[in-house]
Amino acid sequence: MLETIWFLLWGILWAIYFVLDGFDLGLGTLLPFLAKNEEEKRIIYNAMGPFWDGNEVWLITAGGVTFAAFPGTYAVMFSGLYTALMLLLIALIVRGVSFEFRSKVESPAWRRVWDTCMFVGSFLPALLLGVAFANIFKGIPIDENGIFQGNIFTLLNPYGLVGGVLFVLLFLEHGALWLAFRTEGDLQLRSGAVAARVWPIKVVVAVVFLAFSAMSTKLYANYLANPILFVILLLPLAGIFLSRIYIGAQKWLMAWIASAVTIAGTALFGVIGIYPALLPSSINPAYSMTITNSASSPLTLKIMLGVALTFVPIVIAYQFWVYKTFSHTLTAKDLEYEEAY
Repeated sequence: MLETIWFLLWGILWAIYFVLDGFDLGLGTLLPFLAKNEEEKRIIYNAMGPFWDGNEVWLITAGGVTFAAFPGTYAVMFSGLYTALMLLLIALIVRGVSFEFRSKVESPAWRRVWDTCMFVGSFLPALLLGVAFANIFKGIPIDENGIFQGNIFTLLNPYGLVGGVLFVLLFLEHGALWLAFRTEGDLQLRSGAVAARVWPIKVVVAVVFLAFSAMSTKLYANYLANPILFVILLLPLAGIFLSRIYIGAQKWLMAWIASAVTIAGTALFGVIGIYPALLPSSINPAYSMTITNSASSPLTLKIMLGVALTFVPIVIAYQFWVYKTFSHTLTAKDLEYEEAY
């Protein structure tokens, strides 16, 4: 029972991370294409500024839960997927540095360098996260000793790449909607237009991903065995269609919330589909890392559950306050503050 609870928490934490960091990864990817001048670039930076580091706390939390609750899975994941995870971490570090270094020198060339770093540090994590989780859904070639039988190019299979493209599109729309919510005037209209253009492409790729999942994975096995679970699939479907309705009505916050539901529902759809495995093996299902063969002791899980139930609500309350406090409409006047990026 404790193992199942922690499995669900593990999936929920990843879903929260994708929702929260997804919009600023999307905005960083859109930066060179959406901003027409220096003022608009700074507005985009400040639309992410108060939130990006807090959003990435959920990545650390999800990784920490993997380490503490399922150390066997953590060991296999971080050894087998070492190169991909290092690329992810380096990209996130470069992105974080971009926020702080961009305005340190009054030089257009200097700023272009860090704007490029922001783009690469946003696009690459979005793509890698999609590729990584698509491969987890598909199954990773790990043997009976938990050794990864492949390399980074093994992960760049057609299904993994479709998952990567889907994540990029989800985050692009999510970021564009956040910027539309935070801005006004021409930049808001262009952001909303980008979200509207991304939407049909996202729908097509999502349909391809679902069809590919039926052919290349066993994600639907749990759903067919327990049809009530198909309710989870209604989350991303409802989010997709509601986001388009709200985009048409220019209700940007509601569209962003619908986009968040789409991202969270997509992640949970895959996580529930692989239960009880955390890292399914494509070589032999018996070699998979599951909630039973990779979990910590029951006492450890019990103590951790108490800690999580105490402190996670505090973190959520703090982030709610941050979003409530700093989610006002951005204007040129906000760029005059010393704290502005």
